[in-house]
Amino acid sequence: MDPLIFVVDDSRTVRASVEYTLQKAGYTVKSAKDGKEGLSLLNELLSQGEKPSMIITDINMPEMNGIDFLHNVKKDPKLKFIPVLVLTTESEEEMKMKGKEEGAAGWLVKPFNPDQLVGVVRKFVK
Repeated sequence: MDPLIFVVDDSRTVRASVEYTLQKAGYTVKSAKDGKEGLSLLNELLSQGEKPSMIITDINMPEMNGIDFLHNVKKDPKLKFIPVLVLTTESEEEMKMKGKEEGAAGWLVKPFNPDQLVGVVRKFVK
């Protein structure tokens, strides 16, 4: 079975292009529209015995932003070792530091380059 990548982004277009890019590279992709839905779907996946190999999240989202989502993922013992890549329009150093403090494994600024995205995912997901 292909490694599962979990994508959290409020933009349907971004979710679709990340899904397309990663599926073409041989990954299975599941997604959520914000951090709140993301945590709920992650718990659902875990209860079904599925665990993502990586999580990709946006920062600026309604309901629950990416920093709060990241914080919740990293405090959950079942999820804390999953690498989380931040994919966002946010390029402020201060925001990047917050992401790092919360446990982000990497930071890519949108619009993303498909080859670069796949390259980063491959570094974390063998």
